[in-house]
This record gives sequence, structure tokens and C-alpha cells, in this order.
Amino acid sequence: SDEGFAYVYREIKQDVHLSSIAGGTDINGCFATGIPILPVYSGELQRPGLGMRIECYDDAGHPVRDQQGELVCEKPAPPMPLYFWNDPDGKRYHDAYFDVYPGVWRHGDYVLFHSDTGGITFYGRSDSVLKPSGVRIGTAEIYNQVAKVPGVVDSLAIGQNYHDDQRIILFVQLQDGMTLDAQKQKEIRDILRHEASPRHVPALMFQVADIPRTMNGKKVESAVTNMVNGRSVTNRDALENPGSLDIYEALLPELQK
Repeated sequence: SDEGFAYVYREIKQDVHLSSIAGGTDINGCFATGIPILPVYSGELQRPGLGMRIECYDDAGHPVRDQQGELVCEKPAPPMPLYFWNDPDGKRYHDAYFDVYPGVWRHGDYVLFHSDTGGITFYGRSDSVLKPSGVRIGTAEIYNQVAKVPGVVDSLAIGQNYHDDQRIILFVQLQDGMTLDAQKQKEIRDILRHEASPRHVPALMFQVADIPRTMNGKKVESAVTNMVNGRSVTNRDALENPGSLDIYEALLPELQK
């Protein structure tokens, strides 16, 4: 994020070549990475990884620049898996990567390719992109601002289908002894409204004691999204803290009003 870059150059080292990587354990590699001979632009990964024919697609499957879309890989790459175990007909493998754009690997990240710098900005998982009133919002846009509020340990944002639209629900984990009272909620709403936009402001906020995470520490928005929207949660065993979902299940009566 821009804030992360600013912090490193302000507090750690001013002349470091700061770069990140993006890929996945499923490909055992990087779709995008840093290149030490190119300039660094705040909040951006510099270029595609070696041999990775990646693109940013819109909903119609067209490559786009300077607008947010889906990260895809148009050509096969050596580290991609060939099949899944216990998937003899290949259906799970196909559904995981090729069900949206036929013959094109959809990785599930929400990105923007910059035409002026050649860099790539990542906004989070595309399956967790929020769409209140049809406007796309990456959950990272919310997390980056909420994390600035004193006392906030972590947060989780999801979209709830509501009255033929979608509303944003924000779950907030606070430091021990703190309460998500009216004043703290106002602080969160104010920073989102002023530093992001009014559309980033959640419709409802709830205090929670834990945030569900994968074994490698990533937030699991999809499980809570499915639960809140009445769909089954199938990936409990993949969580580092599966018991955390009980917290959200207990809140369902409040969310169904």
C-alpha cells in the first residue's frame, strides 16, 4: 500500500529498493515481482514474473489498463499444477481456475495495471470485492484506513446481500479492554469517509474477538461472506482458527434483521 511504502522510507531506510511479490502456493511462484534495475512507484509491484503472461481483464474478458479488474495468466507456466489429487474428471481443477474465462487462468486477485509506470497495484481477493450500489471496492481499501484507528487490532469486511443491493458489514477486533462504542464507530466511519469515500463506510459494525485466518495467516473473508448470505461454509478445516467462525454465527440474528 502507499502507506506501507511511506512508512518504510520514512522510518526504516530512505534509499532501499522496496518491492513485493504476488503469486501463490498453488503455482509455487510469482505472477508479479520486483526488478532491481527499474524505478519504484509507491504501492506498485514493478513487473510480471519471468515467463508469466499476465493481464488485467474486465468482466467481459478484455485486457484493460488504468482500471481495476481480474488478474489472469493467458499462457501456461511451468509451476502451474496440472491436476488436483482425488479429482479424476478434473472438475475441481477447472472450477478453481478456468470457469470464468475459458482457457485462461483466473488467479482470483483484484488488480490494476498502470499504463504510465508499467506497475501493478493489488487490491485484494476478487472473490471478496465489495459492490455496494454496483461500485467495486477492494477490502484492502477499507483495512488500510481502519488500521489507523487507535485500538484497532484487526478487521474483516464483507458484503451482505440486502434489499436487492449489497451493504458492507465490518467486524472489528480491538485491544483487550476496549469496546466498539459509538465514539469508536464514529472514528472508523470518519476515517473511511474522509480518506477513502462515503461508499467505503460500513452499514453495520460489530466487535469480534478473533478474525478467521488460513494456515499461512491470510484473512478468510469468503467463509464469513457465505455464512452471512446463507450459503454453506465448506473450508473450515483449512482455517488456522476454525472456532472463530462460531463468533460470526452467533451474530447472524442481528444481521438478518
